Parts: sequence; C-alpha cells; structure tokens
Amino acid sequence: MTAAFPLIEVAGPPEARGRQYGRQAAERIHKGIGHYTAQLQALELDRASLAAVVRDYLPVMEKFDAAHVAEMRGIAAGADVPFDDVVLLNARTEILKLAASPALRERLIGAGELDGCTGVIVLPQAAAGGVLVHAQNWDWKYECAETAVVLRIRRDDGPDILTFTEAGALGRSGLNAAGIGLTANFLESSLDYQRVGVPLPLIRRKILEQEHLALAMRAAYVTPKSGSNNMMISHRGGVALNFECAPDETFLVRDEDGLLVHANHWLSPVALGKLKDAGIASTPDTLYRDMRVKALLRPHLGRIGVAEVKAALLDDYASPWSVCRPPRMNLASNLSATVATVVLRPAAAEMEVAALPAVDPTFTTYGFAD
Repeated sequence: MTAAFPLIEVAGPPEARGRQYGRQAAERIHKGIGHYTAQLQALELDRASLAAVVRDYLPVMEKFDAAHVAEMRGIAAGADVPFDDVVLLNARTEILKLAASPALRERLIGAGELDGCTGVIVLPQAAAGGVLVHAQNWDWKYECAETAVVLRIRRDDGPDILTFTEAGALGRSGLNAAGIGLTANFLESSLDYQRVGVPLPLIRRKILEQEHLALAMRAAYVTPKSGSNNMMISHRGGVALNFECAPDETFLVRDEDGLLVHANHWLSPVALGKLKDAGIASTPDTLYRDMRVKALLRPHLGRIGVAEVKAALLDDYASPWSVCRPPRMNLASNLSATVATVVLRPAAAEMEVAALPAVDPTFTTYGFAD
C-alpha cells in the first residue's frame, strides 16, 4: 500500500501557523527543497542569483497579501530553512521565468516545469442524490508523492481550510468550511511570462480563504498572473464554473448537462481566438483525457457519485499516456506520474486523496473534524 499523505494541522496568526506547519512538515519540506534545488543547480542558477530574484519579486507578493508572506517566513523558521527556499516552493515557475536572465529563462522554459491534471465537477442535476462532486488527478513529478501533504488550517478570520499541496506551499487544491471547492490544471499560451503577476499558490490560497463564493471567483478572475492556468471552483450549493486564465484575461467555460471536465488544453472559443495554445506539445494526451472522462461519466448522468468519478479518474486507456498516469518518463525526460487523485465533497466537508493511484488506488479521507 502506498503511504497516505500526512495531515498537518495549524492554527493562530499567519506567522505562528507557518512555524507550526514548518515544524510538522520539516522532513517533506527539506525533500522538496532538495529536489528543486538540484534542478536549479543543473540549470546553473546559484543561491545568490535566487536571492536576487526573490528580492525583486517579494513586493508583488507583499502587495497581494502580506499575511501570506508572514506565513512563509514562519514556515522557513519552523522548518529551519532559508526564506528564499520557501518562496521558491511557492513561486518557482513565476519567479524563474520572469526574473532570470534571458539565457536562463530559455533553459527553464524547456526544462519540463509543467504539470498535467484532469479535473471534473459533477453538478447536482447530474449527480446521485443531487450532491455535487468535485475531483482531479494531479500529474506531476513522481518524487512529489514524498513531498506533498494535506494541510488543515484553523482560522479565526475566515473559514477553516483543507488543502492538498506540496509541503511548504500555501495551497493547491481543496475546500473550505464555507463549502467552496478548488482544483487547478496546467495551461500554457503564447501570452505567458511577459509580465509580473501573483504566484499561483497564493491565488489558490486566497480563493480558499473566502467566506463567499463571489469573492472566491473574483480572486480567480481578476488577479494578475504571470502565466496561464485553469481553475475550477465549486460550491456545495450546486454552483460551479471553470476559469481559463491567461495572464491578462479570464475566459469562462460552463458545464454541459451538469458535467464540467477540463484537462490541459484551452476550450474557450473566445480564448482560442486571442492566443495560441502552447501546452499541447508537452502534454499531447490532454486531447483525449477530457473526452475519456466525459465518455465514462455520461452513461451515469443523474446518478453520478463518488465511485463513478473515481473510476473515471482511474481510467488507464492508452496507458501510460492515460487519464491515470503510471510512473513514466515525460517528454522533458522527467519521471512523472499521477501523484494524487483528489476527490472533494464540499457538502460533507470532506476530501479523499489517493497517493500514486495508478500504483495503489487506496483513498484516505480527510475532514475538518478531529
């Protein structure tokens, strides 16, 4: 059996909960930093250069939310690692592709810093018992099965948060006690990395901090970004939207017959009239992964439950280039896999996660109750 991701619980003001996070997740934070630092060394980026990049980028993060920066400082102190390394965990792609030298930037763009992901939301009209289900596969580097955690954040200034993320990062996918769910998928376009924007983990965390669905959607829609990304937001009351985000504009994709499915290519006709999809070259299986999930779920319309969603996301058609990816080399010669399948049930305030599901599809349930 593949080991379940550890649950880390934190509470208090930002820096204090960051220290708690850093102490409890120290081993996984150190592994994650070691992994990404080795990649940077291979790309000839030394620590002095990284520090300079962080200094340049820090004001952007401070302006977006100073509490996020305070929490990252706490994580660094708790894990006994440099603050720059925690920033790297939270903003590696944005910082490096924007602030490095042109020559380094070209090496980084071709270095395989791309994740996959297949996301799905089943709205009440298509769901068993009318209960919304929101889920995704996170396709990324195989090693991250040993660096990810589930973070439970007890808050005095907003709803509690449950997020699956790389250790040391502020958030990735998850839900909050107000019934808001979030998953995210890689997108790439011809407009990427031409301006400074807010790092994606901070935007995702901001979404999960919101009490109200409207403000969560606003954070996805209006926050300036450096690169493209797809965000899927749901609410336990039965509302969901897909946000295809370019750096300077956001395009909405709505459900079809109560199903929202997204992989790693642009779907909005309006978006495709304004930009060039640059991600298909590195993730060609995206072209049929969403089709497979829809084909597996459509026969069950009106009665789709968690079991049907899990079965669709565990699909091994055309393996190893499948919806559920076994460990394999990607086109950038990195060992990748479906690191986790995450199933959100916002109405039940619970999340199920399976580590390396192509190897062992065993799910662990996480919630807000002890």
